[in-house]
Amino acid sequence: MSDDTAPKDTTYKRVMLKISGEALMGDQGFGLHPPTVQRIAREVKSVHDMGVEICMVIGGGNIFRGLQGSAQGMERTTADYMGMLATVMNALAMQSALEAVGVFTRVISAIRMDEVCEPYIRRRAVRHLEKKRVCIFAAGTGNPYFTTDTAATLRANEMACEAILMGKNGVDGVYDKDPKAHGDAKRYDQVSYDDVLTKRLKVMDASAIALARENNLPIIVFGLDEPGGFKGILAGQGTYTKVQ
Repeated sequence: MSDDTAPKDTTYKRVMLKISGEALMGDQGFGLHPPTVQRIAREVKSVHDMGVEICMVIGGGNIFRGLQGSAQGMERTTADYMGMLATVMNALAMQSALEAVGVFTRVISAIRMDEVCEPYIRRRAVRHLEKKRVCIFAAGTGNPYFTTDTAATLRANEMACEAILMGKNGVDGVYDKDPKAHGDAKRYDQVSYDDVLTKRLKVMDASAIALARENNLPIIVFGLDEPGGFKGILAGQGTYTKVQ
């Protein structure tokens, strides 16, 4: 990256933004809330305009969650594949919102569906990032029994991202207990991977945390519903928890 295009006032040059499917629901109990999708797209654009290269992984829980389907009697593998397809729908919605504000975007799926998005080819995805396109990785890892947390950590490592940013709704970091249920919940400014695992703090699933730990990939948890939060974190401002 040349000096002319290097990100200004930011710690990281390439990041993974992981958000849940529920983050796209807004105040609804299900599905997509277009104004919320558009707001998040503007947040991503503000960071993209800083020169930061951005990868994204979006969950599918606003449409279908494989584990819940399995708990209701559906065969787990089938339920997980349905969940992967839900992530593709969310990725396409985010692509539309990003391109509406002038950000070139590629949806890249771990499951081939060439009519609607690209198949995952690592070197091609890296080239998209170098050309300043936002890459939205969909369909998880392409395998059942793995969450989108694990997919985000895997892709972040493959893309040589410098950090994973976990955008949360309603919380601005990692707490020792649920802050919505406990007024005395303590927020951590920084916490280790091992503490996340041993204390069972709700950041990512254990496989994702272990993969991040093995590759020294920091995870930054922040409030996605705070206006300007994503840009602020990249500029070293705002409230967040760093897992490393």
